[in-house]
Amino acid sequence: MDRKAIVRRHAVVLTGLNPRFPVQVGNGQICMSVDVTGLQSLPDRYPLPDPDGGRPGTLLSTQAQWGWHSCPGPAPADLLAVDPFPPPDNGAPRNGEEGPVLWHWYRTRQRMVPYLDAPALCTQDESALDPLVRTLRTDPHRLDLVRIGLVHLDRHGHPDGCRPVNAAEVTRTRQELDLWTGIVESRNMITGTPVRVRTACHPDRDAFAVRIEQNAPDSENGFAVRLAFPYGSRSWNNAADWTSPHRHRTLLAPCPDGVEIRRLFDHDADPLYHLRLWFGPSVRLERLGTHQLLLRTSSAVLDLVVELFPPSGEGQPDEPAAPAPLTVDGVLNASAASWESFWTSGAACDLSDSTDHRAPEVERRAVLSQYLTAIQGSGSQPPQETGLLCNSWRGRFHLEMHWWHAAHFPLWGRAELLERSMGWYERILPAARRTAAVQGLDGVRWPKQVGPDGSESPSHIGPFLVWQQPHPIYLAELLRRAAGPDRHNAVLRRYAHLVDQTARCMVDLCEPSPDGYGLGPPLVPAQESYAPFREEASNPPFEMAYWAWALAVAQQWRRTLGLPDEPQWEKIRRGMAPSPVSRGRYRAVATPDLDLRRDHPSPVYGLGLVPATGYLDPGLALATLRDIVEDWDWESTWGWDCPALAMTAARLGQRSLAVDLLTKPTPKNRYGITGHNRQSETLPAYLPGNGALLAALALLIGGWDGDGGTDCPGLPDDGTWRVRHEGFCRSP
Repeated sequence: MDRKAIVRRHAVVLTGLNPRFPVQVGNGQICMSVDVTGLQSLPDRYPLPDPDGGRPGTLLSTQAQWGWHSCPGPAPADLLAVDPFPPPDNGAPRNGEEGPVLWHWYRTRQRMVPYLDAPALCTQDESALDPLVRTLRTDPHRLDLVRIGLVHLDRHGHPDGCRPVNAAEVTRTRQELDLWTGIVESRNMITGTPVRVRTACHPDRDAFAVRIEQNAPDSENGFAVRLAFPYGSRSWNNAADWTSPHRHRTLLAPCPDGVEIRRLFDHDADPLYHLRLWFGPSVRLERLGTHQLLLRTSSAVLDLVVELFPPSGEGQPDEPAAPAPLTVDGVLNASAASWESFWTSGAACDLSDSTDHRAPEVERRAVLSQYLTAIQGSGSQPPQETGLLCNSWRGRFHLEMHWWHAAHFPLWGRAELLERSMGWYERILPAARRTAAVQGLDGVRWPKQVGPDGSESPSHIGPFLVWQQPHPIYLAELLRRAAGPDRHNAVLRRYAHLVDQTARCMVDLCEPSPDGYGLGPPLVPAQESYAPFREEASNPPFEMAYWAWALAVAQQWRRTLGLPDEPQWEKIRRGMAPSPVSRGRYRAVATPDLDLRRDHPSPVYGLGLVPATGYLDPGLALATLRDIVEDWDWESTWGWDCPALAMTAARLGQRSLAVDLLTKPTPKNRYGITGHNRQSETLPAYLPGNGALLAALALLIGGWDGDGGTDCPGLPDDGTWRVRHEGFCRSP
């Protein structure tokens, strides 16, 4: 199989400005998006609308998994360290003079339990919320770290000696992202001057290399590089505030071959992060005001490396006392070598011999999704839904999406890329244990919408979701299955406590009923349109099946480790209450006379994402799937829904339907020229869609336990899909 040919036929090539799809370079931990100049020269031409109608942001950002900011005030962890007030007798929220209410009490089948509830919002405007609730929802927020742009030299027409590049001046564009090397080459004519820019990210250090070639350096027709630094923003999706220069400082100090920049916020004495600029002797650095720098050269080539460093601690590797200087050639070569290693390891599939007209697009999506998830979703934390392109929910990540973001890594033979974020679960164990204890549960209860500190965001949806709870068990099991004999025991030992503590909370979340052990109320299923009915919703089929499977896996881990079975785990797994059925199909929740046909069609995901357990009846699941296909509000579905439905169809033996669903032309199941699964103007990228596509293809091509051993068991066997593949790990 010629892997290089597969990858290179899907190189991203732009011949003009595309305001919805900037290209990106990154290493999983840090990422920079660039416009057609190869830098961030035209931020206004890549707008990111504010959902509340405020100042728009831009898709041209520089973000890192470690790059967060909090406004001065109480820390979320301190707010959540206060025990909730005792529940009122009638179960209503307490609104007395005791202080702001963070915890609201809900009645389960057996007792009263506190939840971090918040009012439902019609928009993203949160100004009416209690200030402490707002703090928990907005701090910390992800920060846009630096803007690096190309500017005209203009000594006479502008007081700074430079002026921005205008998009109308940029012509004869040809920009190519070479996926095989991770290098972006941008060629343009700018006001009649040919300019070539090469951009890349170092694979192991959070550094970007830029090489600018021009034929009119340090003249009125020449160009320079401007660096600008913003303050943090509490906006829902804009990670930069350019209107508060007094709230932060940018301090410079010389270092060998360049300069060090320290970034201090909110009168703190220690920097929130810092940068090192490496450049040659021909480059001159000038300061432009409080938070801008200009780099210019008398040479025809301007070489610049920008390396960024997180604050000390934060679960990051220690920074060397004196990091070795980096060169542009060194970064370009390291990028090329790393990406070649990436593409030649792990799984690959070649669909070029297929005659189905959809095959080329499926292959393109697969290649680009591998690149995008690697540069944005393989870092030290679970990624936000928009990756490192721009903010959504202020940069916070949603743990129920972590499976879609990262489960494909071990299935495609790259388990190490998932392992990078699994350590985050271990780091927030105290916060998750605290949540469980406050709610009277054993073990750890995982949050839903969360930042790096593990503090839950108050919401009328998030704290009531449960399907993120089994994810660490599933992800750990995928790592165990992917580990070779030399690492199998090490994986078991590392994640045994995580699996155990997760399962213990799952057991306590199940409460007995006349029909067996059930989930909720209160509860919001994966089909979040049922959120208004969270006080009565219970026993959703997807979550119930997931519970049965994950508890069985956790029990098997105990046996493999030589530990005795937990009898209660087995009792609950075997005694789960049946999920609701009406008219021969599964219903989303056990709530009479309530059947919503929008949002995630999750009733069938308990036999798709979740392997067969015997809990769901295949005949009923197939009838439910067919009913969904015939009658659903497809515009309301999300980018991971079509791949998830394809997984269900494949496990039910519906091969043609699986491909139909995987490629269904719904509004949110489309992938742009860069591979991003755009959802809307304010969600211009959606990494769960990219990851779901890869997880579904791993199932359809690589197979699953009990698939009969046939090749590509989830693809049609009518001869239209001829697939060469290697390196896939079988799904459970």
